Amino acid sequence: MLANVSLEDKYRLERGRVFLTGVQALARLPMLQHQRDLASGLNTAGYVSGYRGSPLAGLDSALRDAGRYLREHNITSHPGINEDLAATAIWGTQQLHLFPGPKRDGIFAMWYGKGPGVDRCGDVFKHANYAGTSKHGGVLLIAGDDHGARSSAVAHQSEHIFSACGIPVLTPAGVQEYLDLGLHGWAMSRYSGCWVAMKTTSDTVESSATIELDPQRVSISIPGDFLLPPDGVHLRWPDPALAQEQRMQEFKIYAALAYARANRLNYLVYDSPRPRLGIIACGKAWLDVLQALHDLGIDERQAADIGIRLYKVGMAWPLEASGVRRFAEGLEEILVVEEKRQIIEYQLKEQLYNWTDVNGRDVRPRIVGKFDDSGEWPAPNKPWLLPPTAELTPSIVARAIASR
Repeated sequence: MLANVSLEDKYRLERGRVFLTGVQALARLPMLQHQRDLASGLNTAGYVSGYRGSPLAGLDSALRDAGRYLREHNITSHPGINEDLAATAIWGTQQLHLFPGPKRDGIFAMWYGKGPGVDRCGDVFKHANYAGTSKHGGVLLIAGDDHGARSSAVAHQSEHIFSACGIPVLTPAGVQEYLDLGLHGWAMSRYSGCWVAMKTTSDTVESSATIELDPQRVSISIPGDFLLPPDGVHLRWPDPALAQEQRMQEFKIYAALAYARANRLNYLVYDSPRPRLGIIACGKAWLDVLQALHDLGIDERQAADIGIRLYKVGMAWPLEASGVRRFAEGLEEILVVEEKRQIIEYQLKEQLYNWTDVNGRDVRPRIVGKFDDSGEWPAPNKPWLLPPTAELTPSIVARAIASR
């Protein structure tokens, strides 16, 4: 209905359906957060900074085009000289409450950069994430990963760097999910005290779709099964390094997991009365799985008939364990479809390693992904099942599914 509106209208619309690219959706995302805060009675502002670079090359231009509307929503967009200076500025936004008489309840912030920029920001990311966020602020990191080295000197992925910094990683599979998971990202950051990352790839961020622009589209559930520490999880001063570490390891990561569980960021899509093969995927790889099943002529009914169970992951790290175990119950085998090196596969193997039933019997399904049943390390030159090199395609995924 609104596919032909002007560029200005795309940023002026309060709600409705509109045709946007992934980059334009990311530029619109902070405005939706500000609208949600206003509706909740919060007087917040937003800050966006990052480094111009592919595959997020158009985001700074989209933010510039939307400048007038960003300002109307009390959002400042200021590109950094480099990635780590931009990240350091983002860190400063979470310290507002340390100063007397702040004019805002908090500042929500968004950083953007490509994969090598994530690598060089590891120092800032780890220090700032351990320090934490503010109660009404929150930080969302948008990472542009170039799996095929189309515009980069090296092919890269960001999940492993983020996990090393203790930063949860959201994995949207399309333009609408940039908005939905982006809003969840800020809410998770506020609840858990963690900085939260969101992985993008050129296949999704440079695509277009008709999406719903409604600040209240996402319903946030505060976990009822997790107890936060009495002094909270947010940034404070003074704050000794070992106190930060204890807060991170004992509470913040598990608070993020509780948020993912309460808001069903990972969920079952297809099930079967006699499940045999489970397929788990996230992000762009999830789209590859759907296309592969379509190419194989397998719809939801046929998947149920032949015993396929399908699980979609919206937060790849840390992987929420209770949902994974429900997904794994009764399966003979699980196929993990993910880009590049294993992030979900290794977590899944760890979570199911000692899994037995009430009688102590082994009920673990086989888990395959990059390699087949014989595993990864005994024979380094064996053929890949789902290669970690270059990019996955639906045809590669279809052959892997058919082979199982």
